[in-house]
Amino acid sequence: MLPPNPTTPPDDTWRIGDTVLHSRFLLGTAGYPSPQALQDAIVASGSQVLTLGLKRTLALPGGGDNGFVQIIRDTARARGAHLLPNTAGCRSAREAVTLAHMARELLGTHWIKLEVVGDEQTLQPDPFELVDAARQLVADGFEVLPYCTDDLVSGQRLVDAGCRVLMPWAAPIGSGLGLLNPWALRTLRARLPGVTLIVDAGLGAPSHAAAALELGFDAVLLNSAVSQSRDPVGMAAAFRDAVAGGRAGFRAGLMATSDVAIATTPVGGQPFVLL
Repeated sequence: MLPPNPTTPPDDTWRIGDTVLHSRFLLGTAGYPSPQALQDAIVASGSQVLTLGLKRTLALPGGGDNGFVQIIRDTARARGAHLLPNTAGCRSAREAVTLAHMARELLGTHWIKLEVVGDEQTLQPDPFELVDAARQLVADGFEVLPYCTDDLVSGQRLVDAGCRVLMPWAAPIGSGLGLLNPWALRTLRARLPGVTLIVDAGLGAPSHAAAALELGFDAVLLNSAVSQSRDPVGMAAAFRDAVAGGRAGFRAGLMATSDVAIATTPVGGQPFVLL
């Protein structure tokens, strides 16, 4: 396994299911300019969890194999990282369940990032199909990490279905808009204190990742902000450091906000002289 990030306190671990992790930065593997750029970005990120979308990866023209899955498997093995296949592109619970079983057979993991999209323009998850698929996959022995919105009630229904991890969006996939509704995310964190929460989708800058960790979220997952940057390796390192900084700030305790100015050096009513 990867050693802890040197900036991470040794006791600051978290879990996906029964697996203990040190890095709070999950990295997607799509859209990199080259396999080497992908591999270098993975190293720079320090990530212990790599995601890949099998539906799009396997749907190659003519049914050929470009070796992408094997590259990811080899890289993960060399880094001691875990693979998190996802059901991106699925539009129904039945389709997602079928693909999840294929992923488990192909990659040998019971982890699945569950995606069931309900709207083509926003790629917003379908909450009804998502819960149906989650319930079935949990019963089938999967550790289900559902990609969901920041709606509290939808999140509660997924937890009721057996999910121990939720992956709410910050903004629509690939938008780079950052945390559009911090209030909803804070509410999720406050109302689901025992659930592992990973902010997924819409993060475009390292500062967005830091903000998510400052809210008390356990981790972030992103892809496009790294893979589509001018320097994927440099950006992966920037997000790694931002995640560490955001987590450190949360642990240290952020100052309370105020609508009015508060003097940092209070002035007493009586003068005094230091002798």
